[in-house]
Amino acid sequence: MTQQTLYLPPDGWPRCRWCAAAAGDEGYLRYHDTEWGFPVATDQRLFEKLCLEGFQSGLSWRTILNKREAFRAAFAGFDFAQLAQFGANDVERLLQDAGIVRHRGKIEAVINNAQRCLELVAEQGSLARYIWRFEPHPADLPETPQALTESEASRALSKDLKKRGWKFVGPTTMYAFIQSMGLVNDHALGCVTRERVDQARAEFKRP
Repeated sequence: MTQQTLYLPPDGWPRCRWCAAAAGDEGYLRYHDTEWGFPVATDQRLFEKLCLEGFQSGLSWRTILNKREAFRAAFAGFDFAQLAQFGANDVERLLQDAGIVRHRGKIEAVINNAQRCLELVAEQGSLARYIWRFEPHPADLPETPQALTESEASRALSKDLKKRGWKFVGPTTMYAFIQSMGLVNDHALGCVTRERVDQARAEFKRP
């Protein structure tokens, strides 16, 4: 086991080193074991993650994950068709919601991005079909992705979304999104979840 890339929690099963940041948090380990890196083709889940990664900017993912249910309640389950109809009164209401991150720019970005998402889906057929165009070729993947904060794919996705008018979609934010939504398998070698993600990606039908 490589200490730099793995963490050994009390259950004895090695995980990616970043799990150590929430030692003893079963919800965080469950997210790592059952969600992070597994491929996603559902538009609503992809849109939710794009929004939550935007909210994470400057914060820890643990903070956002612990507030995820409150975010879902506040933002109509991240149904972008509903969110696209939110207006100024909704922004003010959300700024009073102690269950979420009360940042005006990020709240307004979710509404803006919902509107842009409707445009993108009308053009591309689905958000998933668009997102999976940015899946990196295996030959382009680095040997030690844990040391990266962005990638060629995340820069390309960020650039294209910004061109389409999306906000809070910088290359570092998009790299975290690509990792978490399974466009790459960045679980560390020796991580108990890596093989299951490999299998899920092999069986996954690209949109």
